[in-house]
Amino acid sequence: MATLSALWLPILLSAVVIFIASSILHMVLPYHKNDYSRLPDEDRVVAVLRSANLKRGLYIFPHCTHQEMNKPEMVEKYKQGPVGHMTIFQPGKINMGKYLGLWFVYCLIVAFFAAYIAAHTLSAGVQYLVVFRIVGATAFMALGIGPLANGIWKGQPWGMTIKEVIDGLIYSLLAAGVFGWLWPR
Repeated sequence: MATLSALWLPILLSAVVIFIASSILHMVLPYHKNDYSRLPDEDRVVAVLRSANLKRGLYIFPHCTHQEMNKPEMVEKYKQGPVGHMTIFQPGKINMGKYLGLWFVYCLIVAFFAAYIAAHTLSAGVQYLVVFRIVGATAFMALGIGPLANGIWKGQPWGMTIKEVIDGLIYSLLAAGVFGWLWPR
């Protein structure tokens, strides 16, 4: 068994590599350029939402309880549309620094758990491809499979969801490569 303390460098470096790769995929390449659309008549829609005095949170519309879901008036609301989920942030400037910092912490957490599983299943000196396979599969469970829930439960377009799964695969392969390269000998 390898020790978790011997894996601090691959944990940190893989988080940095994932962070850089995600920045390239999202900001440099045109790959994610069309992920989000502008609301039609945005100013009017935003004015209506503003007048509702929405607080930070998650909203679903039309809203109903489980008991109301099959009532004819609710079924009709769903047929008429629109039907959706909405996330409302705190008013003010979007703090990208905060989100990027939280994303980096998330990358560290994924790398830590990949290291934890690898350290408890692999010994020091094991071959590169063995480390690559274990770390890659572990990281993919968090970075690649997790986004599928957005397509299932939040109605996210499947095209965008598949792009997130592909991103997760890329990040997982990069993390696996870093761990394989720096695995204790």
